[in-house]
Amino acid sequence: MTAKIKALIVDDEPLARKGLAVRLAEFENVELVGECQNGLEAVSLIPQLRPDLVFLDIQMPGLNGFQVINKLRELKQPIPLIVFVTAYDSYAIKAFDIHALDYVLKPIDEKRLKSAIKKVSEVFRLNQEGQHKVKLAKLVAEFTGDDCEDILQRLASGEALEGQRYPNILAIKDGSEVTRVAVDEIQWIDAAGDYMCVHANDGTHIMRRTMKELEEELDPRKFVRAHRSAIVNIQFVSKMVSHVSGEYHLVLSNGTELKVSRSHRDKVKQMIKI
Repeated sequence: MTAKIKALIVDDEPLARKGLAVRLAEFENVELVGECQNGLEAVSLIPQLRPDLVFLDIQMPGLNGFQVINKLRELKQPIPLIVFVTAYDSYAIKAFDIHALDYVLKPIDEKRLKSAIKKVSEVFRLNQEGQHKVKLAKLVAEFTGDDCEDILQRLASGEALEGQRYPNILAIKDGSEVTRVAVDEIQWIDAAGDYMCVHANDGTHIMRRTMKELEEELDPRKFVRAHRSAIVNIQFVSKMVSHVSGEYHLVLSNGTELKVSRSHRDKVKQMIKI
């Protein structure tokens, strides 16, 4: 059974909200989850309700429809599918400039609303099937500057896109002292019993963390697991050497040689573009 599209109405006119709610009740695949009477309420309620679709009035006091979208972006909130509601057709071009899925004019025409719901339903179906990821990746790349191909890989692996950022500093606690190590200066990390040895430009630091915890904290675009007990920063890799025995080793810029296990070989090759 296909999931229903959760919809939210945002309009400062009570009669407009009621009229649209009545019309939406005719669509079996749409579930109205809430109403907002202004833009500020929308900015507050959208992150809570997580609607799939928002019917958003453009002209409202306080925050207009366009400002609601911009505010959600500033707050790094996921943007639902947007159908703008407007009394002025001249707003349509601007609506599509900020990636609205569609728009309907007041008073709302039954055929026009049906057309908009049909379009929303198709995109929602694609989202459900995962085929909409390419469009989403391009949109996120536009807003964040991230590489589109990298975003697609993260989507395929099930990683969240919104607001995901890796720390620039690794805080290493040693007794009563905490040393701040720049992540970009970490060359490699290896396990030593219950401890991790973090080899950085300024020396080796010891910390009590698991390899899995560290791996999740480091940017996978820069750090790769070479074997069960070692993580390498690829920017410090000068070459990858294959031996007669069939083993591979990474040679770092400081001369350190690290073995690459068979299970991680393909990933390492991919990361260093072999």
